[in-house]
Amino acid sequence: MFPKVFNVAAANLVQSLEDFAAGLPPTGRLMALDVGTKTIGIAISDTTRMVASGLETLQRTRFGADAAHLAARAETHAIVGVIIGLPVNLDGSHGPRVQSTRAFAANLGPKLALPMLLWDERLSTVAAERSLLEADASRKRRKEVIDKVAAVIILQGALERLRELARAAKQD
Repeated sequence: MFPKVFNVAAANLVQSLEDFAAGLPPTGRLMALDVGTKTIGIAISDTTRMVASGLETLQRTRFGADAAHLAARAETHAIVGVIIGLPVNLDGSHGPRVQSTRAFAANLGPKLALPMLLWDERLSTVAAERSLLEADASRKRRKEVIDKVAAVIILQGALERLRELARAAKQD
């Protein structure tokens, strides 16, 4: 089963992965965000959308400054679409962090003017932590990079699903 996607009212925030894919050019980098209360993990793909790589962990300040930083990164890396991890509870319910992320996405949409998608990120931080533990990263290092690694996991999952959609479309 594939992760669900969610929508909030914003002109460039699409309803589904299929709509997101339809709004993208054939090639170009995607950016994923793991939005936390104190940091934002940022990952980008290569132009062929095969591999996700961690870009940075942004220490959050004011929304305006954070949005300007993300817009600058999007421009620098020629980003064509943004995927924002949505922290849905394991049971599928939506808590306060979901509402906060939806509001962040709705406010960020006009600043980026790129197709955006909310992506169910259940267990991405757990997977990131496990990956860092397996790499024998120190506790301090894990804290520094956990959100960036979670963004990579979010983006890699979305890239794999986009490839599956493309393969299914070719078979039709």
